[in-house]
Amino acid sequence: MTTAPERVREPVLQEHELAVATDGLTKRFRSGQVAVDGIDLRVPRGAVFGFLGPNGSGKTTTIRMLLGLIAPTSGSVSVLGSPMPAGAQQVLPRVGALVEGPAFHPYLSGRANLARLDAADGTADPRTARARADAALERVGLANAADKRFRQYSLGMKQRLGLAGALLQPRDLLVLDEPTNGLDPQGTREVRALVRELADDGTTVVVSSHLLSEIEQVCSHVGIMSRGRLLRQGSLAEVSGDGVATLTVSTSPEGVPAAVRVLHGLGLGEVRPGEAQVAAALGSARPEDVTAALVGAGVPVRGLAVARPSLEDLFVQLTGEGFDVAR
Repeated sequence: MTTAPERVREPVLQEHELAVATDGLTKRFRSGQVAVDGIDLRVPRGAVFGFLGPNGSGKTTTIRMLLGLIAPTSGSVSVLGSPMPAGAQQVLPRVGALVEGPAFHPYLSGRANLARLDAADGTADPRTARARADAALERVGLANAADKRFRQYSLGMKQRLGLAGALLQPRDLLVLDEPTNGLDPQGTREVRALVRELADDGTTVVVSSHLLSEIEQVCSHVGIMSRGRLLRQGSLAEVSGDGVATLTVSTSPEGVPAAVRVLHGLGLGEVRPGEAQVAAALGSARPEDVTAALVGAGVPVRGLAVARPSLEDLFVQLTGEGFDVAR
């Protein structure tokens, strides 16, 4: 049997290479519900980290603990190298966040709301406050609605203003909880482009979402949550590679029996013959070796395809649950 060497796992990152690290992080509410169950989260510096899971999986509770908004029942949190919440005063000015939707004064304009938010930042220079607000509004596409009252904003515009608030100052870490909520397809594309731009500038971005299709297009790393537990984390390629790839051989009807024998002989699992094709779980075998074995056995190979599982496929494999993949 011809097999490929085991897929090499990414090296374990040292603490100084991590923007976010948790150890045994747990949150148990008074009702007894365990919202977050002993997770060891690792977010590399400079990554766009997709924090995935259905609504109620523990993502937002985890984010609130990362930002010092609620205290963990047990475990520890480190953000940008400092323990939380002890280091909040030093760390939080370097962190931008949009958590559980934006909350602004309804009778103030978008610009006035940003001005009040900026004034609350003790590290901000008041002499450049107007310029910062205008730059943030321009960056999220709200420059033409800057003087419009917040209560007149659509849901998507409110979400954009929340992003603008997180971008008033340069940030080392940006935490976005469902940032495309309420946005139309164009707005969603613009947020994706903004996240990539921020990452290119060196900002670490944590994007919490229940929409896998969005995460797959923008993230370099992912973590999958379900029922308060962290099921997988790592680079997108590494985590996606944990799923089982399916190999499909197209041949003639007469070639099916021989193809089945070859795939069984190579140790491929779940071999499923069809009228003029055979599918199997690829496992650790290399497609080029499978092709060579089929041709060597005289199988008329009309085509060979390998389908790698999507994040949605992997999530279903891990949990048996469905997942929202589109708005």
